[in-house]
Amino acid sequence: MASRAGHERVKAILAQRCDFRPGDRIERYQVEKSLGEGAFGRVFKVKNEKGEIYALKLLKLWEVPPDIRQQLVDRFDMEFETGQIESPYLVSSIDHGFVMGNPYIVMEFCPNGDLLHWVGNTKKPDLAALGRDVLYGLKDLHRCGKVHRDLKPENVLIREEGRAVLTDFGIAGDRNKRMTERNLWGKPTQIFGTYAYMPPEQVHPDKDATVLPTTDIFSFGVMMYQLITRELPFGTLYDQNDLVNYIKNGREGRWDRSLLEDYPDGMTFNNVIEGCLIPDYRQRLASVDAVLELMPRGRDIAYKPTSHGEGMEIKNGVLLRIMQGEEYGKTYPLEKLLRDTRIITVGRKDSQTPNSLSITESQSCYISRKHCTLEIDAAGQWYIRDGQWEKDTDEGWKRSLNGTFINSSEVTPTGMAFYPGDIISIGDVKLRVEGY
Repeated sequence: MASRAGHERVKAILAQRCDFRPGDRIERYQVEKSLGEGAFGRVFKVKNEKGEIYALKLLKLWEVPPDIRQQLVDRFDMEFETGQIESPYLVSSIDHGFVMGNPYIVMEFCPNGDLLHWVGNTKKPDLAALGRDVLYGLKDLHRCGKVHRDLKPENVLIREEGRAVLTDFGIAGDRNKRMTERNLWGKPTQIFGTYAYMPPEQVHPDKDATVLPTTDIFSFGVMMYQLITRELPFGTLYDQNDLVNYIKNGREGRWDRSLLEDYPDGMTFNNVIEGCLIPDYRQRLASVDAVLELMPRGRDIAYKPTSHGEGMEIKNGVLLRIMQGEEYGKTYPLEKLLRDTRIITVGRKDSQTPNSLSITESQSCYISRKHCTLEIDAAGQWYIRDGQWEKDTDEGWKRSLNGTFINSSEVTPTGMAFYPGDIISIGDVKLRVEGY
């Protein structure tokens, strides 16, 4: 019998064009209306046989070259899995399937649209409360080893009660999307939408590939500045020349701080935005908690912790669980990987480079063949060092190409201790430390 993955691959290859209209059915869901369309997908308002309303996101595989369809399906699956994280600050995934070879995700329906339109249509929006909702969503993502990567107002939806929730966790690759409509403030909508929110280290991912929580923190600073001032911090983005200048200003940390003074309560966000928009991710606010400490209170709300406490207690040993990567969900019990030494070598799966722990990376090359080294001391404490011993080098120790990180802190060859709950970033792969 063929595997589920095999069935999905066949379906992806045979994807056919879908033009659904109100009244049409997508399996057991009836289309009520179209909510929007992007480069990769369409979103519909649908209802099931009980009359319950949802949003259905359809991936337009028929418009994608066959050789990259399965890669998009894999990322779409990851979006569904991320939407199943238990959090009141994330849009929930309800169901998923295929129609005519194209995958779809059914999600909760948020009737008030996205954050940009909500703020534009609200006389006195509580930006502090909305910003905290966004940060709580990021906190839950980061605790699970996820980085949103595409945080912007369009990817923040508003529930019926007016609370903000994050969406669009998976594809996040519509980086050159052009928009032609005018926004609520009568100005032409900026083009190159996602570039406006990208930190300098991610504009050229081949140079600095590792995606850290600080990526989302930079995007949050851009978003809050925009919601307060109705402008982007590093200039306009109407054409290619603007894009070059915008990226240059972002890299140099040049933005108009005085503009915050022109808006009510704008300066109460100054320290937050300053800390988020630092060009060097090593100096930027490193965690959501650090941002929250600087945020104005807004309405009296409290963070509701999600149930991610499992695996925090060490009974038998320590394991690494892949939370983001091609082998999502795979676990590596570290003590079982030890042989005659207290050392575990980690790197990209490669037939010519034997490692104690080899990570599959077939869709990119951000993990070095000899990426990092794990060590356990006599007291049972685990440490991680960037790079591996290399007898053929002058210094005797060869570092990785893209670095190793615990949470947002860069690991050096000297080493750093890690504990249950920490997130280790190796290239584009995230591993959560857990006890078992």
